[in-house]
Amino acid sequence: MATTRTAHTVWNGDLMAGSGNTTLDSSGLGNFDVTWKARAESAEGKTSPEELIAAAHSACFSMAFSNGLAQAGHTAEEINTKADVTFVPGTGITGSHLTVTARVPGLSAEDFQRISEEAKTGCPVSAALTGIEITLDATLVS
Repeated sequence: MATTRTAHTVWNGDLMAGSGNTTLDSSGLGNFDVTWKARAESAEGKTSPEELIAAAHSACFSMAFSNGLAQAGHTAEEINTKADVTFVPGTGITGSHLTVTARVPGLSAEDFQRISEEAKTGCPVSAALTGIEITLDATLVS
């Protein structure tokens, strides 16, 4: 069954001095202030499209990795995924770097690396981001 999730942004003013507010409509979980400065310089309590993409990518990877582990007969005690999405003004989004550490009893280091690479390419957000470089550092912890 297909699902659609919705968010909206209201922007006021020009790009450099203006500001906006993004609302997560489907979940109702919140409103987030956005500005060019938060996107291109420092966040200062505001978000950016790249931070929202990073949140989506880290969640999607974690879910895909969890599923890959289950298909291999394993369950993680914990998966901790960070996504660093890079934005270059004038160029755009240039990459997403995933860093994952996971505690998975009974899983070999080789299988861990294979399943994490499969999750990196199989995650739907990764598929949506095929125009940028996606890298992965994966660490199995005991």
